[in-house]
Amino acid sequence: MENDRIRDDSARDADTTAAGVQGVLRQVHQELRQLLQQRADVVQRICTIKKTIVGLASLMGDEVVSSELRQLVSSGGTRKPGLTQACRVILMRAGRPMSAREVRDRIQETGPTILTGHKDSMASVTTILTRLVTYGEARVLIATNGKRAWQWAGGVAAADDITEGESH
Repeated sequence: MENDRIRDDSARDADTTAAGVQGVLRQVHQELRQLLQQRADVVQRICTIKKTIVGLASLMGDEVVSSELRQLVSSGGTRKPGLTQACRVILMRAGRPMSAREVRDRIQETGPTILTGHKDSMASVTTILTRLVTYGEARVLIATNGKRAWQWAGGVAAADDITEGESH
């Protein structure tokens, strides 16, 4: 009899603990989704501001942009310059959804040195295409073959020719 009561208490405690854990998981899941959305919004806003600065510099001349601001606008990272912009231009000009492989192949045709130094060019291109979706510049679709395809979402970006020395 005493053992049954102990088992019942243990089961009740386990249920209470499981319910508490589920509640915490729901709460942190919701918070994580909110934070990821906020990050996407901030990244998109940063991209818009950078494009505005570049546009104003193009209209008014580079001398209106301070060296500090120019440094903030440039990528400043260690990524290979030009790959993000190459992906943008290819999607803009395609006028149709493209697979990551098609984008990568087009880059190899038009600016092969852009991919130099990337251990896995497919992974790099896929990462950038996914990031462009996060920025709101592209959208991902499921093609008839069941694979992902990316399409330009109509955002503002310079449609410069792909050259080997481009920056993001």
